Amino acid sequence: MRNVKLYIATSLDSYIAGPNGEIDWLYTEGEFGYNAFMETVDTTLMGYETYKLIETFGDFPYKSQTNYVFTRNPNRPEAAYVQFIARDVVAFVQDLKQQAGKDIFLVGGGQINALLLEAGLIDELQVFVHPIILGKGIPMFQPTEKPHPWQLVETKTYERGLVELHYVKG
Repeated sequence: MRNVKLYIATSLDSYIAGPNGEIDWLYTEGEFGYNAFMETVDTTLMGYETYKLIETFGDFPYKSQTNYVFTRNPNRPEAAYVQFIARDVVAFVQDLKQQAGKDIFLVGGGQINALLLEAGLIDELQVFVHPIILGKGIPMFQPTEKPHPWQLVETKTYERGLVELHYVKG
């Protein structure tokens, strides 16, 4: 069975972006194991708002992966490198995990993260905590109905105060 891995950056107060999607506070210099991580996955999952933000970066970063973008609009026009999915997210990901392939990169955002967390479909968390408090913004997870325990398997510290926390399901 394939694993779903959330590989994500957050502020100290657990925001993945500012209130309007701002990510200018993220450290962009440095590789932080990203290339090695990308070797372990062949599929990405993301919500439509996250996809729209990624489009503003210029060149689409996941061209060599199969990319699924979840949307509530079943009539989205086709787009390069992605397939829009307008059906039940949980059922789709349950089926996807059963298929052959490498692991699955959950890109985000907060709504899809919470939905898959609540369904027990996230297997690993690699969280990169940036030393900044945003005060408000888009949370890493929207509220969930129950606690979700995790087991810490590794920590790494980087210059400028960035900390990586690697968890597996507890």
